[in-house]
Amino acid sequence: MYRSHSCGELRASHINTEVTLAGWVQKSRDKGFMIWVDLRDRYGITQLIFDEERTPKEIIEKAKTLGREFVVQIKGTVIERQSKNPNIPTGDIEVLVSELTILNEAKLPPFTIENETDGGEDIRMKYRYLDIRRNPVKDSLLFRHKVSMEVRKYLSDKGFIDVETPYLIKSTPEGARDFLVPSRMNAGQFYALPQSPQTFKQLLMVGGIDKYFQIVKCFRDEDLRADRQPEFTQIDCEMSFVEQEDILEVFEGMTRHLLKEINGVDVAKFPRMQYDDAMRLYGNDKPDIRFGMEFGELNEVAQHKDFKVFNSAELVVGIAVPGAASYTRKEIDKLIDWVKRPQVGALGMVYVKCNEDGSFKSSVDKFYDQEDLAKWAEVTGAKPGDLICVLSGNTNKVRAQLSALRMEMAERLGLRKPDEFAPLWVVDFPLLELDEETGHYHAMHHPFTSPKPGQIELLDTDPGAVKANAYDLVLNGNEIGGGSIRIHDKETQAIMFKHLGFTEEEARAQFGFLMDAFEYGAPPHGGLAFGLDRLVAILGGQETIRDFIAFPKNNSGRDVMIDAPATIDNAQLQELSIQLDIQEQEA
Repeated sequence: MYRSHSCGELRASHINTEVTLAGWVQKSRDKGFMIWVDLRDRYGITQLIFDEERTPKEIIEKAKTLGREFVVQIKGTVIERQSKNPNIPTGDIEVLVSELTILNEAKLPPFTIENETDGGEDIRMKYRYLDIRRNPVKDSLLFRHKVSMEVRKYLSDKGFIDVETPYLIKSTPEGARDFLVPSRMNAGQFYALPQSPQTFKQLLMVGGIDKYFQIVKCFRDEDLRADRQPEFTQIDCEMSFVEQEDILEVFEGMTRHLLKEINGVDVAKFPRMQYDDAMRLYGNDKPDIRFGMEFGELNEVAQHKDFKVFNSAELVVGIAVPGAASYTRKEIDKLIDWVKRPQVGALGMVYVKCNEDGSFKSSVDKFYDQEDLAKWAEVTGAKPGDLICVLSGNTNKVRAQLSALRMEMAERLGLRKPDEFAPLWVVDFPLLELDEETGHYHAMHHPFTSPKPGQIELLDTDPGAVKANAYDLVLNGNEIGGGSIRIHDKETQAIMFKHLGFTEEEARAQFGFLMDAFEYGAPPHGGLAFGLDRLVAILGGQETIRDFIAFPKNNSGRDVMIDAPATIDNAQLQELSIQLDIQEQEA
């Protein structure tokens, strides 16, 4: 066998034991008469010693040739280490080597394989197989494994069945672009990679699998950012004969279980917030409630004076930033520049300093007196020492802008603590969203989401007012899961397709299989899908998902390690009946 023990296993209790180890050379220190080598594997590091008084000469000479990341096997005796290292579990011992076999030599790595490396992200992604040897990446993958196993254990204990669904499916409109796969045997036709197993899990409910789950890859061809990948992993779940409360109870329980088992944190309370309140108080539908700074709407107390910026605005809204009244004018100017960045898009910002003596100093003192500003402080909940930041404009835009500012200030003030966890259910989403460019409505979640009971009639009179029987689970300002009660009868689904602009023929062509299935006794059903990548990152105290994925892609959707996507040769194109007509984009 290649090894009798791992490199993280040996302790003082193993002294005088004959062992066989195998791994990678972390580093080597040659003192002439003595050589020390740190040998590393997945489990840890063991120090090896080659001593000219006790080690055969030919072994000493071979040890002198060892370079970083050489793969070696050794045999030797565990002895007590003279200079102990309390920083590693094997620090009390070392192995006196009697046999050394070089299993594979290695080129000098392009960056150091250490916890703190000298390699930038681009080079580490190109050599990701080397990056995985580093403890931070390895530990992140082990952490992901632990979370996945706890998910499987919890759901299996609750009676859920793990069922695989196809990857090669039919292209359906679910919001994002599909990745398409040409079919050689059906010339001119394409499969699509699933954005989610949505229709299949509903068909499983029709099939009587009343508790389904799957940890599954999903695919969306959309613009990327740090917390998105073109392929991502969902914990996909569906249940039959349930109402919203049943689903929230099960998956609140799963989240509580993960927080306890993974992080050692007990969370008793999962508050619930309506979508409308989340937008009004925080400006987005996934608010971070670990800190305050709730929005205060100032129209009534700010639009009575001759300040045209506010008077012409649909919404005037502000937040009280704790302790920020001490900001200098230069610091406030930088903050104004920050909100005017294209990524935020505000035209400017009004501020009010709430002085410790109870007075106020603002950038609009010309228009508002102390009594006016006191009302602003009351509405925003500002206290002496706080800084009130006020934005105005179109309601939807200004809420998004102030939400971005709120999160930025929380980051600067250290209020977003990764070891604190604040879960939240957001419920009662709108069923439909209006596309301002086309004037047409589209589904906020997907076309199979059921309206709240008793609201189906509103689709004809006031479609924007219809609430969805949908819910999102938010953790620390990130949506970690979302779902809904589904439509389970053909008539309601047909009404929904109609209001989404499908003709009967289009609905039949796209979803005829599902409509047919509903005619054979579909049970009431609903479900929820967690984003595993994001959930793991948050439980691991991070905001981005890339470090918890073995082989991630960059922001352009490229795998720089294997250089994908890539062109294919003409023979393959001809076999697939594909002819390329690529138009060069203008610079």
